[in-house]
Amino acid sequence: MLKPFSRKELEVQSLFFVISVPLIRLQQKTFRLMKKAIWNGEVLAESDQTVNIEGNAYFPPESINEAYFEKSDTTTKCPWKGTAHYYNVVVDGEKNKDAAWYYPEVSELAKSIKGYVAFWKGVDVKDKK
Repeated sequence: MLKPFSRKELEVQSLFFVISVPLIRLQQKTFRLMKKAIWNGEVLAESDQTVNIEGNAYFPPESINEAYFEKSDTTTKCPWKGTAHYYNVVVDGEKNKDAAWYYPEVSELAKSIKGYVAFWKGVDVKDKK
């Protein structure tokens, strides 16, 4: 079971985020290589305008095949990007709960991914060949 942070640990953690956020921002990369996200044999998204942050490829909203997405009530909070909202991915009646996320509103540091969608939970993001 996880224990709550002590005040001292929170101060150290806050200091870490203040120091590390500029470094994270430098790691944002826009790829011109065509990438696609696939689950259960279907292409969920495809773009040469993805943005890579923390090892995740964020796809522009216009590259998403909306037929496979349904809104989820799930949200999580990132200390430097903002509040993430989730989509369930549904292909051939099979649901992958909260397999995609996006930030409808972002901090100044994450403005390059506002509305962009990233994937996990078995969604394969790969370079298009």
